[in-house]
Amino acid sequence: MRRLIVTLLFLSTISTYAQIDSTKVEKSSEKVISSKTIKKDSLTLAKNDSIQKSILKKEGFQTAREIDSLWLVEMYKSSLYDTVPFLIKDTQMMKFETKLVSTKELKKRLEHLNSKTPFNIEYNPILENLINNYLKTRKRSLSKVMERAQYYFPMFEEHLDKYDLPLEIKYLAIVESALQPRIKSWAGAKGLWQFMYQTGKQYNLKVSSYVDERSDPLKATEAACQYLEDLYKIFGDWDLALAAYNSGPGNVTKAIRRSGGRKNYWNLRNYLPRETAGYVPAFYATLYLFEYADEHDLFASSNKVAFFETDTIQVKRLLTFKQIQEKVDVDMDLIRYLNPQYKLDIIPFVKDRKYALTLPKDAIAKFVENEKDIYAYAEAQDAKREKPLPKYTEMSNRIRYKVKSGDYLGRIAKKFRVSVRKIKQWNNLKSNNIRVGQRLTIYPRNY
Repeated sequence: MRRLIVTLLFLSTISTYAQIDSTKVEKSSEKVISSKTIKKDSLTLAKNDSIQKSILKKEGFQTAREIDSLWLVEMYKSSLYDTVPFLIKDTQMMKFETKLVSTKELKKRLEHLNSKTPFNIEYNPILENLINNYLKTRKRSLSKVMERAQYYFPMFEEHLDKYDLPLEIKYLAIVESALQPRIKSWAGAKGLWQFMYQTGKQYNLKVSSYVDERSDPLKATEAACQYLEDLYKIFGDWDLALAAYNSGPGNVTKAIRRSGGRKNYWNLRNYLPRETAGYVPAFYATLYLFEYADEHDLFASSNKVAFFETDTIQVKRLLTFKQIQEKVDVDMDLIRYLNPQYKLDIIPFVKDRKYALTLPKDAIAKFVENEKDIYAYAEAQDAKREKPLPKYTEMSNRIRYKVKSGDYLGRIAKKFRVSVRKIKQWNNLKSNNIRVGQRLTIYPRNY
């Protein structure tokens, strides 16, 4: 029913997509377990790791079954099962003779990061090769991503704090989308957090002809926080929650079974789908590069605008980005950057729905000061567009005439002061033949 969120190669300026099909779970009353049936000890399991290093295989299968009971509850709003492989595979990573960060220093830094976060950040050669690979080949791309991060990270942190989630999760959006809110995979996942259409609906992200809330930075971040919170409740481990975000809870529980009940990500890695095997290392590599950006001379390129320098206002009629640009004097690219959810560069006005415009604070102030003039300008612009002729829109003048004995088109036309040709046109008549009792649509003149 739901497909797992698409992973985007986080530092590629040109994204290459490849898709595999995963298990699909259909929603039915027989398959979806009511949350009321979840045992208290299952919830405890999700929060506390009951599997020790010397765990027996039997205990592992029991653990997987208990986790199954939790993730099946989430299937009706579950993960997105279309995955994109992380393109840098273990076998493709270059091993540089001259390392850009020594193994000894990397271990020290990773140990420091591990002390600051609930994630399990540990040294391993795979992570080391990935970090060196990015430093060697992707430095220029990092600069652009860091520029976007200056705007989006404060927004992410505010939402993550609201849900008491680790602030480091903000780096996940880089792995997912390179912080490009309008980016869409060929499989249909879209936005900063790469939600598929159905999963977005389950987390209250609405899509219409005008608006795609999966590209709305605020609403999509709220949905991602809710989803990650659900995954952590299931697994009680952030590494496994990330793996499930990528490949689905089902694949993670299968890996737990196949490993004999292990729950450390690195012990499960070989049992996970190939794409997920590279997903968590990509997250940790991203985290490291941002946390130690200065040490590697990584700097953001010039930023368009800071998050705290922006504000929003609810629109009171349909407005186009062009109209806003002309009346508020804001660059069109900046309007699009701050309002990526509007697919056609149009902010609609729909009853019982609230659509907001985000602009720099000084532009919002100018908008408020000239709001009446802006709406009047938009009204005048709309009035210039060609409208349908009144005879096709003024339905109050339309009548439905029932043909009587002795009627013919000429008599009816004379009665209502219209032409025979028009009566035939309004009623799709191919000839002048009519029959008693037939209903004709007529737009009478001064009748």
